[in-house]
Amino acid sequence: MSGKSSRISVLWEGVDPRGRDVRYAAYFHHFNRGDYYEAHDVLESLWLEQGRQAKGAAFYQGLIQLAGGFVHLRKHYENPAHRVHGQRLNPAARLLALAEKNIGAYGKKWEGLELDPVLDLAKATREEIEQAGFQKNPWNPGQKPVMALPGLPGL
Repeated sequence: MSGKSSRISVLWEGVDPRGRDVRYAAYFHHFNRGDYYEAHDVLESLWLEQGRQAKGAAFYQGLIQLAGGFVHLRKHYENPAHRVHGQRLNPAARLLALAEKNIGAYGKKWEGLELDPVLDLAKATREEIEQAGFQKNPWNPGQKPVMALPGLPGL
């Protein structure tokens, strides 16, 4: 197991997947805690393993992009004056738009996930960034978004 693989495998320890791939379940576990980088990494490992042409690949890619967008928002929130982190709103909006496109191709429900609330989250967050001229970050730790995946404990 490579160094990155062993680091990532720790991220799904203790997650009960309830019949799903543990990495898919761990994505929601970490996303809902505001650990967007970790959510991104665990699902990316599944996406890469299955292959970019596999059924559902663009769905996973969209969820990865959603988490990536929130990585940018969290880093901007934590250090808005930083020369790099202060420039993260535009890339966040771009990733959220890509997430909308990729997830939106899967209809109303995929892999047990109701997609309308996920798409609404991506769209509303992106629009809030754009309408503020990329000057205001809509994310804050007191109101972290939560995605519900039925059947998983704590979600």
